[in-house]
Amino acid sequence: MQKHKSAEKRDRQNQKRQLRNTIQRSSMKTAIKKVRTAATKEAAAQEMKQVVPLLDQLAAKRIIHKNKAANLKSKLTHFVNAMK
Repeated sequence: MQKHKSAEKRDRQNQKRQLRNTIQRSSMKTAIKKVRTAATKEAAAQEMKQVVPLLDQLAAKRIIHKNKAANLKSKLTHFVNAMK
């Protein structure tokens, strides 16, 4: 149990942020899975157009590291380009 009001408030804020970050990470993973499970190259490219800004946004908010976002975009781009 917290002894100070400021510590209680900080705990509440951290819980809200943790929930928000978890939701955003989950949506990122879902979007990546949509690209990987796309049936055609055109469908995968269409999904990539939604994933790339999402990754950039999460990196800007520091939910994921900017290099992780770059690595994911690179891997997905290679995956889509290799599709037939």
